[in-house]
Amino acid sequence: MASFMKSEDIPRTGWNERLKHGLARTRELLNRDLSVLFDAGNIDERFYEELETTLLAADVGAAAAEFLVGGLRAQRARHREARELKPALRAALLALLRPIAVPLDVSAHKPFVIMLAGVNGAGKTTSIGKIAAYYQREGKSILLAAGDTFRAAAREQLQAWGERNNVAVITQQTGDAAAVIFDAVTAARARGTDIVLADTAGRLPTQIHLMEEISKVKRVIAKAQPGAPHEILLVLDANTGQNAVNQVKAFDAALGVTGLVLTKLDGSAKGGVIAAIAHLRSAAAGERPIPLRFIGVGEALEDLRPFDAGEFVDALLD
Repeated sequence: MASFMKSEDIPRTGWNERLKHGLARTRELLNRDLSVLFDAGNIDERFYEELETTLLAADVGAAAAEFLVGGLRAQRARHREARELKPALRAALLALLRPIAVPLDVSAHKPFVIMLAGVNGAGKTTSIGKIAAYYQREGKSILLAAGDTFRAAAREQLQAWGERNNVAVITQQTGDAAAVIFDAVTAARARGTDIVLADTAGRLPTQIHLMEEISKVKRVIAKAQPGAPHEILLVLDANTGQNAVNQVKAFDAALGVTGLVLTKLDGSAKGGVIAAIAHLRSAAAGERPIPLRFIGVGEALEDLRPFDAGEFVDALLD
């Protein structure tokens, strides 16, 4: 078995620095414009309009930006100068993100079956490798299912991750995704494996037949183990910005998404999309927030970690 550091052994400051570095492009864009605004002194209608424009530039999204600015407007009577609103913006953003900062609990079932979905290029296969490493550090046994049967390269990539993490990979040269994942779940039950991570082929929400196929995969998994998959993770690329919000809507309608993974924050100036995702399903409005389980800020195994709202806001706002 490969030797990995436990999650608690990774220095907290190390992760915080990687997170801050990963968010550098978003943070620089946001803080540059916010500094000008909050140092201006006056709280007037132009201030609120420019604040909303600044949030939109960071890809917070129109609805979330309006929500955040509206919260500051409501506090206007309590503040005399613009700089006094900076802590209020931080608090409002934190309050918006906290409902989706829910770690994934894999202890309820054995094996705990996690199915990953997303569009082409979002980073599903890489995320599987990193999630496998994360749970290995937690002492869990892992089995990978190469359910992307469309691309031979995807199977090879997953097998490479399996070798790197020293975990078994269930794969087939031919056959459909449902059959591969069914076999993986069956094998995991026989072996007493803790977690099954099941890859699936990338697909666009507009490809109706492929969206129907992934729904079938979900149904077949339930035949291998009643109640599975226990988690359906949608992997999103931060660089797609507001398109990520549309992907959440489409995949949730097809599958009932239970969690999200946001990758490639280190290459994007659109980190504010997390606010848009959080606002999409407001707990305050009685809706079901979809938790953001993991965020990725780099290429290393340790650069994908559970989402923490406080850490994120601290790294985003100087």
